[in-house]
Amino acid sequence: MSYPRIDLAGATIAITGAARGIGLATAKAFVEAGAYVALGDLDEALAVHAAAELGDHATGHALDVTDKTSYAAFLAAVDRWHGPLDVLVNNAGVMPNGPFLEQSDRIDQLTMDVNVYGVIHGMRLALPGMVERGYGHVVNVASLAGKFPLKGLAVYNASKYAVVGLTAATRLEMDATGVSVSAVLPSAVRTELSSGIDYGILPAVDPEDIAAAVVRTVKTRAAETAVPGYVGLLANASGLVPEPVLRAFRKAAHDDAAINGVDDSVRRVYLDRIEKQ
Repeated sequence: MSYPRIDLAGATIAITGAARGIGLATAKAFVEAGAYVALGDLDEALAVHAAAELGDHATGHALDVTDKTSYAAFLAAVDRWHGPLDVLVNNAGVMPNGPFLEQSDRIDQLTMDVNVYGVIHGMRLALPGMVERGYGHVVNVASLAGKFPLKGLAVYNASKYAVVGLTAATRLEMDATGVSVSAVLPSAVRTELSSGIDYGILPAVDPEDIAAAVVRTVKTRAAETAVPGYVGLLANASGLVPEPVLRAFRKAAHDDAAINGVDDSVRRVYLDRIEKQ
């Protein structure tokens, strides 16, 4: 596929869930590339503070991705600040963990509202303007959990499977418009989102690794980018492996970490924060 080139120097970027973790690392990477970056986050004060730390090329805003009106207000503020949107990064997400039968309906709903409807709202609001202008790029931060299910993350898995499918289908619909839609699929990331979970031999990566992958998609426009790449290949191939073999691998890889590999005293800080939402 050939897409109109997006020059990051002077480009307008909007990132959700950008006050911490992957979102903040991505904002820093785009600013370093010369872009103007709007940080949206439910924690407005933290987003404003983070933007101030990044300098004149950044601005912070309140954003509740589960509320389409809030999302529209965020994008309108970005347009007033630095003109039409070149790149949207749907990064906001939550990851509650625990046995499926023990998780609450309220937290399940929150997971789907943030992880799935947050992405839907963003694309529905940003894509029409991009299509009209004939260029633009959307990056949806999904997860390798959207390809490879794990015990203790059933609803999170469901939400990320949805994002992977949503991204792939929307990308097809954007053919010939000049607009690209990509998914970035991280493994376990060393952020608050996965705090307190011991993933054993499963690879962990840093927020900066994901940020670099997100920025790279502006050039490559790749449909999917796994971080690290080899784990993406394994996840894609897992459907071809006989189930007994795959189960043996899962056991060796400690795939019950989100249930039995949890430091509750550390994990509780994160869970308390998202439950307040």
